[in-house]
Amino acid sequence: MTSILKNTLVAAFMFTTVVSLANGPKGTFNKKALEVEKNLISVELDPVFKKKGQRLFVNLLNLDQEKVTIKVIDSEGRIVFKEVIEGDVVVEKAFNFEKAFEGNYTVVVVDNNETFKEKVEVK
Repeated sequence: MTSILKNTLVAAFMFTTVVSLANGPKGTFNKKALEVEKNLISVELDPVFKKKGQRLFVNLLNLDQEKVTIKVIDSEGRIVFKEVIEGDVVVEKAFNFEKAFEGNYTVVVVDNNETFKEKVEVK
């Protein structure tokens, strides 16, 4: 009978110890789990530029839904198109350069203080 009592007492003590260690200081376990989860899903995504003839397609996954600026600049440095998109998870834009004047154009995408560029030549 005493051995059953001793074993039960030891098991209860071990259970209490494990539970207290798992929880740690108040709220740290959950924060650490969320931090690990964020690190697991942290993905660096650059915009995708796809050319088809004289058309350029821009796709960007904007998970934080922050402000994204898209500009088209001609060879003389003039901004011929500018759009600011905010709150969209997926940013999609298509540019048709078939009827554009000859020259070089640069499509600029600014997302989270990062700048991405793609050049288009119109002949």
